[in-house]
Amino acid sequence: MASSSSSSLITLPSKKYDVFISFRGADIRDGFLSHLREALRQNEANTFVDEKLDRGEEISSSLLEIIEESYFSLVILSENYAYSPWCLEELVKILECKKDMEQMVLPVFYCIDPTHVQELTGSFGAALAKHREVFNNSLDKVESWCQALREIAGIAGLVSHNIKPDSELIKEIDKHISEKLNDVFPSHSFDEGLVGIDSRVKDAQSLLCLESTRVLGIWGMGGTGKTTIAEKLFDRISDQFNRRCFAANVREKFEKYGPDLCRKEILFQVLGRESCNLGLPTRRRLSREKVLIALDDVSDSDQIERSIGKPAIYGPGSKFIITSRDKQLLRNMEAQIYEVEKLNDCESSCLFRFHAFKQDIAGKDYMVFVREGR
Repeated sequence: MASSSSSSLITLPSKKYDVFISFRGADIRDGFLSHLREALRQNEANTFVDEKLDRGEEISSSLLEIIEESYFSLVILSENYAYSPWCLEELVKILECKKDMEQMVLPVFYCIDPTHVQELTGSFGAALAKHREVFNNSLDKVESWCQALREIAGIAGLVSHNIKPDSELIKEIDKHISEKLNDVFPSHSFDEGLVGIDSRVKDAQSLLCLESTRVLGIWGMGGTGKTTIAEKLFDRISDQFNRRCFAANVREKFEKYGPDLCRKEILFQVLGRESCNLGLPTRRRLSREKVLIALDDVSDSDQIERSIGKPAIYGPGSKFIITSRDKQLLRNMEAQIYEVEKLNDCESSCLFRFHAFKQDIAGKDYMVFVREGR
């Protein structure tokens, strides 16, 4: 079975999110965003929305990283969008990712005239005039916002005035995003080379879904597919949880950056806001949340403790997936352990055919070829 590193058929590097949505909450009609997110979820798009974040003047480093970790950015430009320095900083980052990382971007002109964005008139002109007064010591920043607004206005997008009602606009957004993501990930590319993965994900899921299981440990040697199983299991059940986070390469991140960054990243995804510690207020909040957290490639119990604390502090129904080469570590976590099975003869044959011939070859001649070792 191929591990996560074997998904070489995908041309872009693996990212955490399919879609990042940038918007000004006060301008969006009640229900529009929730219906949009549900439509994207139905198409299995993993979407990040920063609606629960406190909006200050300075955008958080964690949010900038999340934009980088998204394949697609949806920018909903509304009447008061440009009044938010936070939104404008998001936009600058999104366009940087479009240029440097080939991120896909779709602007939606929601209840506004696109020419106001392009020409910086109307509410957009008024907002930038206000920013020039407030940020008179850093006008270069304001100019970067102006350039970003002109650039996003030059990208082909959707205009709500031309697509009514909102339900039709949501369909068009969902259709556009789904088509673009499908271009990046053809439907067959996820399964080619991942021989035997579905049965193993189902086995792991059956253990995790036991009422008594709070922590599922996925154990096996390097290259056996632990990460791939964890990723697919996480995607399969994530919509059952209020909060969720998949933390990849935990061991490597601890070695390179230390525990603080790892903990900050995880808490940011789980709580939707900046938090650097697991103090009493944070633990009190976590005790009310049903979460799904996956920690990939853990080599030491300290990495778990300093990243998420003890699983017991999280709310009822919370589940944890931990992949590791250390079986004793998982036992110490009182985890239900799924041992990744080796490929059987049939699966090994399929995997060999795929890599040797780049297709699923079967038949009498092939079996003779294999058995005789030609």
